[in-house]
Amino acid sequence: MVQDIVRERVMHNLLERQAEKYGRRTYMYYEDKEFSFEEVNKKANQVASGLQKLGVTKGDKVAVVMENCPEVIFLMFGLSKVGAVVVPINIYHKGDIMAYMVEHSDSSILVMHSQFIDRLGMVLKKASKIQTVVILEEDSDEQTMNSSASSLVIVAEQIGAFGKQVMQWPEFIDNNGQYLYTDVIFSDPIMILYTSGTTGLSKGVLLPQNLVYTQAEHFYTWTLEFDLDEEDCIYNPSPLCHAQAWHAGVNLALLRGARMVLKKKFSASSHWDDVKRYGCTHSTAFGAANSILLLAEPKPDDADNPLKVVLGGPASEKLCREYEARFGAKILEFYGSTELGAAIRNKISDYKTGTCGKRHPDYAIKIVNEDGIEVGVNTPGEILARPLKQSMMMLEYYKMPEKTAEAWKDLWFHTGDCGYFDDDGFFHFSDRKKDSLRRRGENISSFEVEKVVNSHPAVRESAVIGVRSDFGDDDVMLCLALKPGETLPPEELISFCEDRMAYFMVPRYVRYMENLPKNAVLRVEKYKLREEGVTPDTWDLEKSGYKLKR
Repeated sequence: MVQDIVRERVMHNLLERQAEKYGRRTYMYYEDKEFSFEEVNKKANQVASGLQKLGVTKGDKVAVVMENCPEVIFLMFGLSKVGAVVVPINIYHKGDIMAYMVEHSDSSILVMHSQFIDRLGMVLKKASKIQTVVILEEDSDEQTMNSSASSLVIVAEQIGAFGKQVMQWPEFIDNNGQYLYTDVIFSDPIMILYTSGTTGLSKGVLLPQNLVYTQAEHFYTWTLEFDLDEEDCIYNPSPLCHAQAWHAGVNLALLRGARMVLKKKFSASSHWDDVKRYGCTHSTAFGAANSILLLAEPKPDDADNPLKVVLGGPASEKLCREYEARFGAKILEFYGSTELGAAIRNKISDYKTGTCGKRHPDYAIKIVNEDGIEVGVNTPGEILARPLKQSMMMLEYYKMPEKTAEAWKDLWFHTGDCGYFDDDGFFHFSDRKKDSLRRRGENISSFEVEKVVNSHPAVRESAVIGVRSDFGDDDVMLCLALKPGETLPPEELISFCEDRMAYFMVPRYVRYMENLPKNAVLRVEKYKLREEGVTPDTWDLEKSGYKLKR
């Protein structure tokens, strides 16, 4: 019985069971293509065969630099079949950062879309273990293919200079799908996901098979009141280099025999047309995407759509209420991380707007102060967690034993996030611990300052960072972008803030920007703002002569 469980709870075995059960039923839509459960499994078999012909064995790593497309999914399941590990890398990374991830992950093969081949030189200079580069053409029209083929000849010559081989995707999967069986169990690694790297070099989060399997189950039980089943369809615009696209999209649809719409990337202009066209009842659209949808000009038929629920991260109460009132779908907030999965979540039957919900019974959670002492309800602190079942959390930060040990201090995983549980057991997210500021002896949550600023009708988005003050602590700097056509003098903004927050929270510095720097999932990259610091165009409260009220 135990042996059955450890082999059942691996992702390629789930795919094979569902392919046998559902056969030619549609599993995935991508642009103008459809793929059945059976087809996805056959493609994964071809990938597995192609990998073994290139010498890939259990435990080997394969880096993927590709936009969302079906081939990324074929790769993940094919790698699972041979016990190897997929390393999806954010397509926006370039130069040293991309090279670092490929090299750090020990990847022996790099699979990438043709539009990213200009980044190969830097990668191959540093990624010494890469032996083969597989190129997938994104475009299919004849003129573009001919142009890309010419580019590939040049690239092949460059790769050859490094002593590597290059092949195109059709050659890679040109086989009958036969591969040698590999014994894979639920504690074996399946994926390395790199953290967003907002504070420096990213950590590679090594995930076991059972974490990926379990998260699909958790997201299903989370939406149990909607009884997601074979008739449902999940809209999945989240990037496949992040956990949510897999847990709440690819694998949830697979587990339930549902359909999934895979999007190359999020697009506000096509979002609702797609939802209606495919009859999407669930969505993985991340928090910033939902804010963008609300920026569009309201229409009388906004609520005329099949969407029931959006599986999103921490969101403001205002955003949740506006979204449901306008579009008729509920944003089910949760708290989680790449390392942990979704450990806290709201349910329809037990829901509180503006919170992340309650602890999932598969996790132990506690909130501690700076001394590591557990605090009571309504008292903010750092979130510590640990799983209550085997292989349900990350295995390690890959090749970073010190970081892994640091995160697991006192046998609890230290998330680096802050918040508190209220009297009813609902969790309120406060801030990233590293984004908390200390000014004149007072602790300040950047999240809370941003929440006030973002409530101003002229503000589109904002980010708060700490800059070093003459007193050795932090001064508060606000970077913001206004809505099109809006103006907001800094004095008016400061007046708005001081009426809504403690005086020590009011920003000293205000910098207006056209757009804030963001990563692939539209999270603000605060480390870039910190690096730029106080720029010449930054407004300074202390030099303006404005006097704050206390």
